[in-house]
Amino acid sequence: MIVVTAPTGLIGGQLLARLVEGEEPIRVIVRDAARLPSEVRDRVEVVEGSHSDAAVVDEAFESADSVFWLVPADERASSVYDAYVGFSIPAVDAIVRHGVQRVVTISALGRGTQIYGGYASASNAMEDLIASTGVHFRALVMPSFVDNLIWQVGAMKNAGAFFSPISGDRKLPAVATHDIAAEAARLLLDPTWTGREDVPVLGPEDLSFNDMAAIISEVLGTPIQFQQVPAQQQKDGFVSRGYTEAMADGMVAMAVAKDKGLDNAIVRTAENATPTTFRQWAEDTLKPAFAA
Repeated sequence: MIVVTAPTGLIGGQLLARLVEGEEPIRVIVRDAARLPSEVRDRVEVVEGSHSDAAVVDEAFESADSVFWLVPADERASSVYDAYVGFSIPAVDAIVRHGVQRVVTISALGRGTQIYGGYASASNAMEDLIASTGVHFRALVMPSFVDNLIWQVGAMKNAGAFFSPISGDRKLPAVATHDIAAEAARLLLDPTWTGREDVPVLGPEDLSFNDMAAIISEVLGTPIQFQQVPAQQQKDGFVSRGYTEAMADGMVAMAVAKDKGLDNAIVRTAENATPTTFRQWAEDTLKPAFAA
């Protein structure tokens, strides 16, 4: 039995679509089962509720062999550590109680860099909490998702630009979420791995935002520029959208850390380079979103 959390999210939804193609029994934790595609809903066992709820994870983890653990965004949390570590405590208790064998989680690059990275550092602390149970554990450690640029389609249309506090010349890895889902599915369907490891998922290339702007302009057929903005401006934007001060600070801290090299510490290899290029993602995903 594989348990999937956040199955209607960007990564979880793509993961679930892969898993239901196989024969392994699957159980999902979801707040509203109606949000699952009908073809998926008929294939899985559903536990409704939040996976921060002790009773919900206790029910869901009964007889589970493997768990995919993804902490959803919580803009209203009191701190980044409460959002990641505090959220995961009930699951850790249930992992031990039910003897779950394997856990795969989504986390962030940055371990060992000695750079505080807001959300990224809280994700690393969550890894340590889960690993403390002794469960066989793989943390998929990520750079930024290229899919996050979808949030800026409106700015691209209205201002011909997208924005970040990160320098336009800082070359960074970035990964497409469907490649993350593919790696998570591979691990969840493999019952042979043991121990604890971080698994970097880096994408195939390092690009700066200026590089991305040039590619986006070519793909969309219209000029799109990148503009660096002050960190305070980014924070103010998050607060205006309902983030608590602590969570807005966490987002800014992560961006500042990436600008300092948080995501550049891991060397790309054949094993940790995923296949989807930024140009291919822009053609397949950004271009249709821009045209909509």
